[in-house]
Amino acid sequence: MSAVIIDGKQIAADVRAEVAAKVSELKEKGVDPCLAVILVGEKPASVSYVTGKRKALAEVGMADRSIQLPESTTEAELLELIASLNADSSVHGILVQLPLPKHIDEDKVIMAIDPAKDVDGFHPVSVGNLMIGRPGFLPCTPHGIIVLLKKMGIETSGKHAVVIGRSNIVGKPVSILLARKDVNCTVTMCHTGTKDMGAITRQADIIVVASGHPHTLTADMVRDGAVVIDVGVNRIPDASKKSGFRLIGDCDFDDLVEKTSFITPVPGGVGPMTIAMLMQNTLEAAER
Repeated sequence: MSAVIIDGKQIAADVRAEVAAKVSELKEKGVDPCLAVILVGEKPASVSYVTGKRKALAEVGMADRSIQLPESTTEAELLELIASLNADSSVHGILVQLPLPKHIDEDKVIMAIDPAKDVDGFHPVSVGNLMIGRPGFLPCTPHGIIVLLKKMGIETSGKHAVVIGRSNIVGKPVSILLARKDVNCTVTMCHTGTKDMGAITRQADIIVVASGHPHTLTADMVRDGAVVIDVGVNRIPDASKKSGFRLIGDCDFDDLVEKTSFITPVPGGVGPMTIAMLMQNTLEAAER
């Protein structure tokens, strides 16, 4: 048995194409959807994420109000910039690339963004709406995972989903989305405090791994035919690559591909969906 490898790049391209069509409709009505992405400092990973977001904005035809600030920017200066973007009616979405430099309080910054422009879905108002099922912006990576499952026609209703990881960005929100009526999974959350994780994951129909550590999920922890969604992005040294490293997920992909029914690769699985759902959220912000 060999798994169907889920092509996140292709599904994300389809989502971006749908967004682009709606963007041009909005433009005809005189609305130009606009996203402001704020980057503080020059962390290589953050710079590459922002570059990917800007490329997607150009592709779907949205206005790009990206702002790069020096590492030395003060918290007060950043909050002032957010306040001015909140007040600017031509800006529909605001995203501050995390992590921020140590001297800036991330919580304060997230709280400062107007929930109506919180296209990352991180503001407590957005999180509360997610929790109680009210309309609001869904966090991009968890939402992207649900879209992948749906687009691949993977049966979720009544299935047992196990989520490994309890971060505010992926683990917690994806657990809530999987349990929602339109997905209808029974959900178990595992984390660093879980004893004998394999005993739990072997019962799962669907496993979402977002632990942030390579080799978290190995083939002996998965039953035949399970679906594995790997959210991890880990850089490991690889002398054969020009960059000197390669990216792997949180799963042992090569072993799991022989045992699962569907699996996401890293890169090219969940990653592209995150940016596609960000475009979707920005479109929704403009439509509102």
